[in-house]
Amino acid sequence: MNHDYDVISAARNWRMDGMARQVDGDVVTEVFARDVLTPEELRQRLSKPVWKSLQATMERGAPLDPAIADTVALAMKTWALEKGATHYTHWFQPLTGATAEKHDSFLAPTSDGSAIAQFSGKDLIQGEPDASSFPSGGLRATFEARGYTAWDPTSPAFILRHSNGATLCIPTAFASWTGEALDLKTPLLRSIEALNKAALRALALFGVTDATKVSSTLGAEQEYFLIDEEFYYRRPDLVMTGRTLFGAKPPRGQELEDHYFGSIPDRVLSFMTDVEHQLYALGVPVKTRHNEVAPGQYEIAPIFEHSNIAADHQQLIMQTLKNTARRYGMVALLHEKPFAGINGSGKHCNWSMGTDTGLNLLEPGDTPHENMQFLFFCAAVIRAVDVHQDLLRISVASASNDHRLGANEAPPAIISIFLGAELTDIFERIVSGKSVAGKSAGLLGLGTPVLPALPRHSGDRNRTSPFAFTGNKFEFRAVGSSQSISMPITVLNTIVAESIDALAGEVEALMKKKKSFEAALQEVLKSTYKKHSRIVFNGDGYSEAWHKEAAKRGLLNLRTALEAIERLTDEKNVELFSRYGVLNEREIEARQEIMYDQYFKTVNIEGETTEWVAQTQILPGALAYLAELSEVEVPNSKALGRTLEQVARAADALSDALECLKIHNADLGGDTVHEKAYHMRDKVLPAMQEVRKAADALERIVADKHWPLPSYREMLFVK
Repeated sequence: MNHDYDVISAARNWRMDGMARQVDGDVVTEVFARDVLTPEELRQRLSKPVWKSLQATMERGAPLDPAIADTVALAMKTWALEKGATHYTHWFQPLTGATAEKHDSFLAPTSDGSAIAQFSGKDLIQGEPDASSFPSGGLRATFEARGYTAWDPTSPAFILRHSNGATLCIPTAFASWTGEALDLKTPLLRSIEALNKAALRALALFGVTDATKVSSTLGAEQEYFLIDEEFYYRRPDLVMTGRTLFGAKPPRGQELEDHYFGSIPDRVLSFMTDVEHQLYALGVPVKTRHNEVAPGQYEIAPIFEHSNIAADHQQLIMQTLKNTARRYGMVALLHEKPFAGINGSGKHCNWSMGTDTGLNLLEPGDTPHENMQFLFFCAAVIRAVDVHQDLLRISVASASNDHRLGANEAPPAIISIFLGAELTDIFERIVSGKSVAGKSAGLLGLGTPVLPALPRHSGDRNRTSPFAFTGNKFEFRAVGSSQSISMPITVLNTIVAESIDALAGEVEALMKKKKSFEAALQEVLKSTYKKHSRIVFNGDGYSEAWHKEAAKRGLLNLRTALEAIERLTDEKNVELFSRYGVLNEREIEARQEIMYDQYFKTVNIEGETTEWVAQTQILPGALAYLAELSEVEVPNSKALGRTLEQVARAADALSDALECLKIHNADLGGDTVHEKAYHMRDKVLPAMQEVRKAADALERIVADKHWPLPSYREMLFVK
C-alpha cells in the first residue's frame, strides 16, 4: 500500500465541480414538503365526505373506513405519478432498528397488450412481506412466514428520489399473522394513545375542556462523524462493524476544544446543505447544523414534531446522511463510538406533551410557581423516571451504546433528572410548606451598555444528566446515535401516562374526601416530590462522588446493556405495558430475545473482525518491519537494538493476545442466545481489548510504511 498516496488522495479527491447542481436556488419555504403528500394536498384531491372521514382517523384516531380506501388510493397514485414515481412501497420499521421496503411497480398489463398505472385501496391498506425474514424473537418461525404491513394514516406518504427515478413511500405498521407487533411503530402509536387518554383525564381536573387530543412531541438531535471514503474502505473494522477496533490515540484529539461550533469546512458545509435540501423536500424541519466536540464530528437537529412523525423523520435523516456523504467522497459514521478516546455520538431526544389547541403541558411560563398545571405534569414525569429507571435504561441498551454511556462525553448509565435551580427550589418549597414564590431568573447583565441585558433562563444546562429539564421539555440524552428513537419514546410515553393516571387518581381520591381541588393538588405534589426526589440530581454526573451518592439513594446503575436487558421481562414491566395495551407479554419477551441476539451478534462480528484484521494485516506488518530491521547492519547501534526489542516484544504481546481471542471466538459460550451474549461480554470483549492494546502499542513504533491501516490522525483531521 502506498500510504502517502492514500492521505494525499483523500485530501484532494473531492471538488465542488459538478456538485453545485445537487442543490438548486429554490426558496426554502417553496422546497419544504415538496415531496410529501401533506394533509392539505390530500384534502384538495378528495371529496369533502371522504376527507372528513379520513381526517377523523388522522387527527382523532377514529377507525379507518374501508369504503374510502380506493378513493384515497387513487388520489395518492395520481399525486405520486405527477411526482415521477414509478413504484410504491410500504415503508416500515422492523425490529432491526432500520427501515424496510419492498418496491412494487404501478405498472399493470392489460388484455390488449398495453399497460396502465394501477394502485388499489387494498394495495394502500395492506401489504404482505415475509415475516420470518425479520427479527421476531420467536413470534414467527421460518415455516410461519406470513406478516402484514398496515397503512399508518397519521404519517404522510412521501416520495424518495434516487438517481434514476422516484418511489412512493407509504409509512406502515408491521404485524404477524397472529396479530403481534413485529415493528417499532405499532407500540409507539399505542403509547401515544395511552398518553392521550391519561393526559386528557388530568386536564379535565384543571377545567381544560377544549382540548380533544394530547400528543407527545419530539425533536431529536443527531450526532455523526464524517471521514473520507479513501480511509473507510481501507479499514475492514469500520466496514464490518461501524467502529474502529484498532487505533492509537493521536497526539492531538479534542484537547484544544477548537472544533466545537467552529467554522464548518467547505466540503462538509456543502454536504450539509445538500442533506438539508433533501430533508426539506421530505418535510423534515431541520433547524440546526454545527461542528460537534470531537474532530470530524457534526450534528443536525430538527425542531419539534408529533413523536410518530419525528420517529419516521429520524430514520430519513440517518438514511439521507449516509446516502449523501458518498456523493461528496465521504462516509457518515452513525455508530455511538467509532473512535476510542474521543467523544462518541448520541441522539438527544427533546420530549414534551402538547394539546391539539397548541398548549405545551411542560411550559412553565413566566411564573412556574403559579402554574400548578405545569407542576402537576412535571411531577408526573419525575415520578415516572424514578419508578421506571430500568425501562429508560433498557430503551437505550445496546452493545454499541455501552462504549459511550458513562464516558466523559455522555451521561452515565445511572438514570437521574436535572431540574435546575428554580424548579428544584419550587418543589422543595412545596414539600416544606413554604411560600412557593421561588427564585427569580431576572436579566443577565454583560458588563457593558453596548451589549443588551439577556433574559436569564430559570436554570442552567447540565450536559452530564441523562434526563434534563431544558425550559419547556425534557431532554433524554442517553439515546444512542445509531438507534431508532421509537423504543425510547414508546417507553417515555407509557411511563408518563401511568404516572399521570396515578397522580390524577390520587387527586380524585382526595376530592372524594371533600378536599378542594387546590388542596388535593398541593398534597399530591408534595407527597410525589417527597417520595421521588431521590431521582433529582443537579450536579456532575461524571463524578465518582455521584456514583456513591446514587448507590446510597438506591438508584440503579446498570453499567452494561445485558444488565439492563435482563430486567425487561420483570413483572412490573410486563404489567405496565400490558395494562396500557402497548405490548403484551409475548411481544415483550420477543423484544428481549431480539436484544440479546443483537448484542451477541454485534460483539461476535467485532470479535471475528478483530481476529481477522490482527492476524492478516497488523501482525504481518509488524513482522515485516522486524524482518527489515533484522537485515539492517548498523554496528553497535543502540537505536536499532532498542527498536528491534520493542517491536519484537510488542509483536509477541499481540500474538499472545490474539491466541486468547481465537479461543474465545471459537467457543460461543453456550447453546442459548442468553449464554452466548454473556460470553461475548465477559470473555470476547476483554480479549478484544487486549488485542487492541497490543496492536495500538505496535502502531506507535512500527514504521509508517508497514502499518496497514489508516490512522486516527489521518481519518479525523483530513477533511
